[in-house]
Amino acid sequence: MSDEQKYRAAEAAMAEVTSGMRLGLGTGSTARHFVDIVGRAVRDGLEVICVPTSEVTAAQARGLGIPLTDLEATPELDLTVDGADELGPGLALIKGGGGALLREKIVAAASRRMIVIADQSKQVEMLGRFPLPIEVNHFGLGVTTVAIARVMADFYAEGPLRRRLKADGTPFVTDGGHAILDAFFGRIPQPEALAQALVEIPGVVEHGLFIGLCQRAYVAGPAGVDVLDG
Repeated sequence: MSDEQKYRAAEAAMAEVTSGMRLGLGTGSTARHFVDIVGRAVRDGLEVICVPTSEVTAAQARGLGIPLTDLEATPELDLTVDGADELGPGLALIKGGGGALLREKIVAAASRRMIVIADQSKQVEMLGRFPLPIEVNHFGLGVTTVAIARVMADFYAEGPLRRRLKADGTPFVTDGGHAILDAFFGRIPQPEALAQALVEIPGVVEHGLFIGLCQRAYVAGPAGVDVLDG
């Protein structure tokens, strides 16, 4: 049922896409549905040029014949459509479960509007149940880990801090060549303050709190698709 809901959220968001748009393509299981739908629309004559948020999304889009560009050639985008790991009050998000948070945030910030597509399981009353991904530089990783752990203690994190590993047990590395630490907070009652505290740590490249970036969310459940505006 959840995958069907993800598809319906992605399908609903296509109402926002018109020919001539410069479009950011998200990463993850829900965004993958959206890219498939865009690919079919391109085959039917939709004219768009797209910036993918990961190498995985880029490969999918190329395979579907979707015209691609980058932010050097196209620094301003009309719309980005992406998924989320958690969708909280005020359309605050946790993203980065797929490891693409840095590129996702850069593309979202370059867009006039960002829309999130999700199934209702992603909607929460307070962020923090999903582990917060934090992208970090390999240089000084130990020092950075200690600094993040201190911030977690300051914000009363309920769980541990772990380096993300791949299925084979080797360290996960992002498209940008960085490590990811997953911080298990449990509850994040002050996402803005936490975001600021994390970004002040020198070894932190980016974190998965997306605040003030999303303007609309399409959230699919058994009864249909709800539209939430920020």
